[in-house]
Amino acid sequence: MGTSGATTVEKPSVGIPVALNLCLAFFHGAVNLLQFVILPLWLLPKDVRWAWPLALLAVLTNPFWSLIHEAIHDLFHPSRKVNAFVGRSMAIFFGAPFRILRLSHLLHHKLNRLPVEGTEYYDKTKNSKAGAAPGYYFQILLGLYLVEVLSPLFFLLPRSWLKSFKERFLALQSVSGILMQNWLGADALREIRVDGMFTLALFSFSFYCYGEHWPLLLAVLAARGFLISFLDNVYHYETPVGEVFYARNLSLNPPLAGLLLHFNLHGIHHLNPAIPWSDLPQAFLAQAGKFEGGYFTAALRQLRGPIALQDLPGGAPK
Repeated sequence: MGTSGATTVEKPSVGIPVALNLCLAFFHGAVNLLQFVILPLWLLPKDVRWAWPLALLAVLTNPFWSLIHEAIHDLFHPSRKVNAFVGRSMAIFFGAPFRILRLSHLLHHKLNRLPVEGTEYYDKTKNSKAGAAPGYYFQILLGLYLVEVLSPLFFLLPRSWLKSFKERFLALQSVSGILMQNWLGADALREIRVDGMFTLALFSFSFYCYGEHWPLLLAVLAARGFLISFLDNVYHYETPVGEVFYARNLSLNPPLAGLLLHFNLHGIHHLNPAIPWSDLPQAFLAQAGKFEGGYFTAALRQLRGPIALQDLPGGAPK
């Protein structure tokens, strides 16, 4: 489906599910407090078997990101102030400043499937699949989240150093260059640093709480990093180049789809980024949407590795 054929559905009158979103935010906040503070401080000292629930809590990683995603699109709450406050609070627990997550994602919508943005692309006139593979697998197995979670440390550097880094290493019209230009604004940098300090304080305190059990917390963050990184590009892998509004809708068991806030209907979301998660199934039916494979099958398909830009539909020069 090309950009010329993109259609939109009017925003349903039901609107944002405010009460449910607030309940979900409270729930995920409690879950994060449990795994970062309560469990290591009060439960693990009593019985090390309390570590087992951490594996169960890992499955809530992507639903948590889905809720943050609603705040990124100003769909968490009708009030911009509430939306921003809760979004920033959730992002601190997630591990990265909200400003960084927000702009990165919104730019993804603008540049989706353009040659500068695709995760799996490589130019076979300049590189080989073997040469592109290490960077690609690092990105989808951990790298995406690792960059996000380390960003607070980077932005604590002096602003003059950050500007010098941008001018020296980042092309002006590259994705990184565009993002850095925004993040180095006075207000943006201040917000990133404040949120980054809260995140660093939370994670540092959590490592202190875990004490001799600190490898468990490292495993929690590694699991979060894998799930976020591995499932980020699942809707876009091997899709046509240049189709800015295109993404796959992937079939998923209804209870799991609901848990994921219908994030599996990603194609519908890209066509209709201004409707809340609760209305995506309605929009899917209204647009006669079709599933393009299963969610888990598509995820595993990414392990086939990077793909030459020229071998993808729309990727060969005309």
